[in-house]
Amino acid sequence: MRRRGGVLERLLHHEEEPVVVRVAQTTGGDVLFGARAASRQAAAYGIERMRFALGVDEDLRPFLRRFWRDPLIGRSLRRRPWLRASRRPEPFEALAWAICEQLIEYERAAAIQRRMLAKLGRRGQDWDWVEGGLRDLPAVSVLAGTAPAQLQSCDLAGARALSLVRAAREVLSGRVDLRCVEHEQAWRRLRAIPGIGAWTVEMLALHGQGRHDQVPAGDLGLLKCVGRLLGGGDPRALADEQQVRDFFAPYGEWAGLAAVHVLSA
Repeated sequence: MRRRGGVLERLLHHEEEPVVVRVAQTTGGDVLFGARAASRQAAAYGIERMRFALGVDEDLRPFLRRFWRDPLIGRSLRRRPWLRASRRPEPFEALAWAICEQLIEYERAAAIQRRMLAKLGRRGQDWDWVEGGLRDLPAVSVLAGTAPAQLQSCDLAGARALSLVRAAREVLSGRVDLRCVEHEQAWRRLRAIPGIGAWTVEMLALHGQGRHDQVPAGDLGLLKCVGRLLGGGDPRALADEQQVRDFFAPYGEWAGLAAVHVLSA
């Protein structure tokens, strides 16, 4: 994703066809989408995925009405009713980047992701209208056929490199369908891959599949925040993952979005 003068630009792919999507917000608050591709089908696909990533079609009014006066997140809702969970345009992108982010600080994970994009990312180089600075996630087929050692050269730990390759192979084979309506079936197959645990699947669910009911309970920020709230304000207190899930359970189908508000506050 790149920002130029208030315009977001993102290179995506519909199958093997590149599409560049540009998004801008008017002074009146409208969000404008435009796409350039070799076919209308690819352009429409790119716009649909960016609409998902930005959450512009979501109706948050039920969430706002229900928790507007909530003692924990009500103030955040009143100040930032527009706040949404960040999303990736493609569910596999959310899965891949979650694997990269396991157990390390965000800055290091972002550096690993940039190296992977530089080495393996798609650039649309066969299409002269795709600007050279834009990169898209490597294709699933590319990651499935990549030697883990090559991912390790991007500073990705060996175990995580192997997990990423195995996850890509499961998706490529169709054994894991990240777009199916029954998300839980895909989650179970992913959890069977060594190195993919609850946090990775919850990150996929919240940030790649739009599941507001899923909380990445292993997130260090949430472990610290919930620990502090349960520990009477003690900044040294640290919750465990089950305590985080229990803490947000009263928010039901909105638990993940409630967690976003807690973290942002």
